[in-house]
Amino acid sequence: MSETKTKKVDILTVAKAARVSASTVSRYFNHPDLLKPATRKRIDSAVRRTGYIRNRAAQTIHGIRSGTIGVLIPTLDHAIFAEVVQAFSDTVAEKGFTILLASHGYDLQREYAILRKFLEHRVDGVVLTGLDHDDAVFQLLDQQEIPCVLMWNHAAGSRFPCIGADNEQAGRMIAEHVLSLGHRKIACMFPPTDGNDRALARRDIVLQTLKNAGVSVPDAWSLTTVYSISESKTDARKLFSGLNRPTALICGNDILATGALYGAKAAGLSVPDDISIVGIGDFKGSSDIEPALTTVRLPAKRIGHEAGKALAAAIIDQETWDQRSLHCEPTLMLRHSARAVSVG
Repeated sequence: MSETKTKKVDILTVAKAARVSASTVSRYFNHPDLLKPATRKRIDSAVRRTGYIRNRAAQTIHGIRSGTIGVLIPTLDHAIFAEVVQAFSDTVAEKGFTILLASHGYDLQREYAILRKFLEHRVDGVVLTGLDHDDAVFQLLDQQEIPCVLMWNHAAGSRFPCIGADNEQAGRMIAEHVLSLGHRKIACMFPPTDGNDRALARRDIVLQTLKNAGVSVPDAWSLTTVYSISESKTDARKLFSGLNRPTALICGNDILATGALYGAKAAGLSVPDDISIVGIGDFKGSSDIEPALTTVRLPAKRIGHEAGKALAAAIIDQETWDQRSLHCEPTLMLRHSARAVSVG
């Protein structure tokens, strides 16, 4: 039986196998960016050969970082947050961190319970989605003095540094575009707004922008639809099957807009000839569906990357952490699902 099988492998075993000091192995785990690529590769090979596993619990007792970051998002369904989480994970991995990912289903009380679990596991930092959270969440973060970044939204005066896009700006941009195409018979489809400050900000500014232009949305044309392509397809089909139908539909996100495209087809309508449909988000695939979706791009990859950089920097050296927020500007993406309203 080999030596590594007869006794528990420790950091000295790895150091000997990699022909480096124990302190270098420690840096490999805690500050990999300080080591040369060749050294990291040699230590990684030794770790794999020996089967060494660090005792995280013992390290956190002695004040050493756990190497984990808690990431809390509203949902794991669809691609809504997939890109931003992937970009965040890739960025912090370069600094030696692993993410613990959980979703709270737009339930702010559940978010608080999950946050407590994260802190029990001694995460080094926390990412929350959006700006609005239960007061108990902010109080807990203040008490624990743990670095936190609010990701996805941006607004002046947020409680913690926020890195994301201004959802009011995104909603205003798409509403103004639809109005610029001459549409005045406009319907709206938004997700439920409970626990969702993104949806609430977009919905309110879209309705206000339309109202400022003299356009009111009838109650029957103001739809609340859950994040589901099948549900939005069903709701859109019902909307489009009436004798009096809108010429344009503004959707609160691209998931709903995609379902609405299918709903239009099911109702026998052509997009954009019979009905214009627009979304917000520019999620992966929005440019590939037929017709390609006109939408507002929220730069998910940039948001995830910048949030990862900021939080990793805060954990590594909280004393010098620049806690400024960052606005990642939304962009109007003009494609083929919307056109100017026909006259006559």
